[in-house]
Amino acid sequence: MALTDHRLVLGGARSGKTRHAMALAEATGPRRLYIATAEAHDAEMAERIARHKAERGAGWQSVEAPLDIVSSFASFGTDAILVDCLTLWLSNLMHSGRNPEIETGRFIEGLRDVRSPIILVSNEVGLGLVPETPLGRAFRDEQGRLNQRIAAAVGSVDFIAAGLPVALKRPEPSSGR
Repeated sequence: MALTDHRLVLGGARSGKTRHAMALAEATGPRRLYIATAEAHDAEMAERIARHKAERGAGWQSVEAPLDIVSSFASFGTDAILVDCLTLWLSNLMHSGRNPEIETGRFIEGLRDVRSPIILVSNEVGLGLVPETPLGRAFRDEQGRLNQRIAAAVGSVDFIAAGLPVALKRPEPSSGR
């Protein structure tokens, strides 16, 4: 499958990006894989994860992959794969001491071998204030670079604001030659 069959869905917190991504995946067919990158390090996050699982309902298989998303791709025969979200994945990479640039390159290479369409969810964190701390600024910068590399690699990019999708990128129409 070409990278042009994969899509990035960007937006801010609570913008509706996961809901949009789920609707896209559900439109592809009944067998869908949800790859979650979140880890429950506290009770509030555990509650969020449980709520998200309950909201998905039937037709979704779920796998947790906080660091190694690519190995989850081949595990299931599906109509679509949804990765939610690259922002938490990046945070996990940085906290584990991994190099985000190298890991992003590996991730993009891994996308090339997937036969199902993949929908990637990521936060756009660069629209707000400059973070106060060096770690916050480093994270914001890495997130911006990650989003740019993924957006360049995939065929479609949607930006979600107030629950409304805006198409930022669509595949070039083939010339038929």
